[in-house]
Amino acid sequence: VQLQASGGGLVQAGGSLRLSCAASGRSFSYYAMGWFRQGPGKEREFVATINWSGGGTYYADSVKGRFTISRDNTKNMVYLQMNSLKPEDTAVYYCAADRTLDYSVDEATYEYWGQGTQVTVSS
Repeated sequence: VQLQASGGGLVQAGGSLRLSCAASGRSFSYYAMGWFRQGPGKEREFVATINWSGGGTYYADSVKGRFTISRDNTKNMVYLQMNSLKPEDTAVYYCAADRTLDYSVDEATYEYWGQGTQVTVSS
C-alpha cells in the first residue's frame, strides 16, 4: 500500500482544515488507518484511528471533539477533519495503514506510512 497525504496548510487559530490520504492497492478496505503527527521538537504522536469499515474510531484526548476521522473505501481515501484548530496542533501529519481490521493507537503496528503534510496554526 502506498499512501499520499495532502490538505495541509497555514490556518489561523479557530479555523479548520481537512486532510486527505489517498491509498493505492486493492486491499485498502482490509486495513485499519491512522493519523499521527510530529510537532517541532517533539516525538511523533497518535492523533486518530479508524477500523476497516469505518464503524470504529478512536481519538487522542487532545483532539477529541475537534477532529473527525473518516474513510471512503470505494475511493481508497481516509480523511481527517480538523476544527477549532489551536497553535499546538502545528505539526507534520502522517497517515498510516495497519494490516489488521481493528484500529490501533500504537504506531508500531502500522506497516505503511505516507510522506506527511504540514499543518501550521497561527495564533
